[in-house]
Amino acid sequence: MQSPDSRSKTSRLPRVLLVDDEPDILELLELALVRMGLEVERASNVSDARKHLDATRFDLCLTDMRMPDGDGLSLLHHIAEHNLDVPVAVITAHGNTENAVTALKAGAFDYLSKPVALDQLRTLVKSALRLPQSFDAKETSERSLLGKSSAMQRARDLIDRVARSQAPIHISGESGSGKELAARLIVEKSSRHDRPLIAVNCGAIPETLMESEFFGYRKGAFTGADKDRDGFFQAANGGTLLLDEVADLPLNMQVKLLRAIQEKKVRKVGATEEEAVDVRIISATHHNLAERVRQGNFRQDLYYRLNVISLQMPSLRDMRDDIGTIAQQLLARLSADGGAIKFSADALQALIQYDFPGNVRELENIIERAIALHAGDIITPDDLQLLPEEPAKGSQETITSGKYPLTDYLDRVERSAILEALGQTGFNRTAAAKILGVTFRALRYRMERLSITDKENAE
Repeated sequence: MQSPDSRSKTSRLPRVLLVDDEPDILELLELALVRMGLEVERASNVSDARKHLDATRFDLCLTDMRMPDGDGLSLLHHIAEHNLDVPVAVITAHGNTENAVTALKAGAFDYLSKPVALDQLRTLVKSALRLPQSFDAKETSERSLLGKSSAMQRARDLIDRVARSQAPIHISGESGSGKELAARLIVEKSSRHDRPLIAVNCGAIPETLMESEFFGYRKGAFTGADKDRDGFFQAANGGTLLLDEVADLPLNMQVKLLRAIQEKKVRKVGATEEEAVDVRIISATHHNLAERVRQGNFRQDLYYRLNVISLQMPSLRDMRDDIGTIAQQLLARLSADGGAIKFSADALQALIQYDFPGNVRELENIIERAIALHAGDIITPDDLQLLPEEPAKGSQETITSGKYPLTDYLDRVERSAILEALGQTGFNRTAAAKILGVTFRALRYRMERLSITDKENAE
């Protein structure tokens, strides 16, 4: 373990430990880091590296994956076991993405591929040295991730841990469960908190525009391209790219995205050369991405690159003991009179028993509506206007009654229209899409979002 004396001595220069058994690589990396104004120590094997780590405080450890007496993963385990606050980046063989993913899952901050590109090295080091040494929950917007259940606490704990990494994170969970909020918390607690966060809804971009939207284009690349334009990757350079509803990416775009993530380079439409980008990827979807892979609708290699670290956001019905507390916190925040309005006991009980298909987002909408409708200082069950249980299939009366919340009402109308079109065409999706005036891909997306299956339609 590091001695108190050595730990208390703070160098004026950030200190980096380089670990590699090839002297030429050590010399090259040391020269590059010294030119950045950093203090560098070297180790030629895992054993020497452990001695350095136990004796001196480092701001970054850069280690090769393969060495005569072990590998970079053993250093990661050593640092974790001894609670050393040192971000670790690993150097992997060119094209060996499997080792890179393994290292990221084990807790590595980031990785570099051999031969090491000095511009990528400098970018990685600058990002690592911006890492906050500790997180203060009071300084974050964690107040918005409400609930004390074990499921929510696990999510918050994982957010704390993964924020320090550069590993891709995949956030799953039902609609309204707080996936985007979780992503923003990860960024807020990371070294990229002061850099761009570009959030992209992958399901809202026409397939023909995807490549130019993601990677940008050169003037004259196509009709209407009257000037050079950056894409999402360039806009997020140095920061984070949030791919919301990533399951909606078409397969041909998935191939291009995979290359951009692996190579950390993109090529604008109409350009002849690639340009390096430094972007952390966070993806999210309410679909089961693993199931999409099994169905052949999502590439397995891209799935593994995105799902290096997995974060599952709990549904509100899985936090039923928290619903009353969360509702009261939201009421205090949303009411204009500073919390004079209260729930009646019956209203709170009604909320606790409700299943919340729209999760916290739906709860917030319900409370906002109740604040507008209530009389006096007490919110009653009538003010909540909770939806009844899902109506029986084909019940037009129940579909057209209860028009609020609006999103739920519109979903029911859309569901009814799709079922009617499918019934008219003998469940031929292509023909049904023509009747509805949408593309086949759009119909498929809507059917999946509304959980409409052929088996259900045949009943």
